[in-house]
Amino acid sequence: MTDADRATILVVDDEVNIREAIVLTLKREGFRVVQAGTGPEAVELAKPDIDVIVLDVMLPGFDGLEVLRRVRATSNTPVLMLSAKGDEIDRIVGLEIGADDYIAKPFAMRELVARIRAICRRISMQSQTTTTDADAGWIIAGTLAINPSNRVARIGDTVVDLKPKEFDLLQYFMRHPGVVLSRDALLREVWGYDYRMDTRTVDVHIRWLRTKLEHDPAAPTMFVTVRGSGYRFVPEQPR
Repeated sequence: MTDADRATILVVDDEVNIREAIVLTLKREGFRVVQAGTGPEAVELAKPDIDVIVLDVMLPGFDGLEVLRRVRATSNTPVLMLSAKGDEIDRIVGLEIGADDYIAKPFAMRELVARIRAICRRISMQSQTTTTDADAGWIIAGTLAINPSNRVARIGDTVVDLKPKEFDLLQYFMRHPGVVLSRDALLREVWGYDYRMDTRTVDVHIRWLRTKLEHDPAAPTMFVTVRGSGYRFVPEQPR
C-alpha cells in the first residue's frame, strides 16, 4: 500500500460534524474512508483491509482507549488518536497502549492529512523491504538484534515484544549508534513528518524501550539521555 494507492482510513468520532468534515477532507485527498461513531462500531469495522485508524478518545459504548486495546490484541494497524487539548493522561496512556500518534483538538485538517500521509509512507517503505527470507537482513548492535523484514527483536536469545512504533524507534537508534539524536530529529525520522508536536511522545517511547531492554531502566546505559540535546544509543556488549 502506498499513499497513491488510495489507502483505506477508518475515522472514529462521535461528533458528527467533526467526523463528516474529516471524511469529506480525506475523500477529497483520494483516500477511501470508513466511519464509525461508537466504540463497538469501531472494533467491528477495524478489519484487515483498514490501513490507518483515526480514533477519538471520547466515544459512547466504550472509549477510544478500549478500542485501541482491542485492536492491538489482534492487529498492528497504525492508529492516530484524537484528544482534547490538555488531556495529557489520555495521550500518554494511548501511546503506551500502542497508538502511533496523536493530534489534539482543535486541529487543522491539512495537519491531519499530513500525518496520515506520513504514516502511509512509512507503511509503504516497510512493505518494500519485506523479504521471504526471514533469516536475512538482521541488524545487530551489541546484545540487540532486529529483523526489519519480519519485525522481530531479540536481546541475546530472548525475543522481545515491541509495539510498532517502539520497533521503528529502536531500528533508527540501531542504525545510528553513538550519535546524539534530538527529539525533533527522532520525530521527523521515525514518525515521518517535520513539525513541532509535543516531544514527550519520544520520551514515552524511549521509557518503554528502557523498560523492555535495559537491565536497570532507572539507570539506563543503552538509551542515554544527553541533557539539552536528546538521546544517544550505546550498544551493550555481550558479557
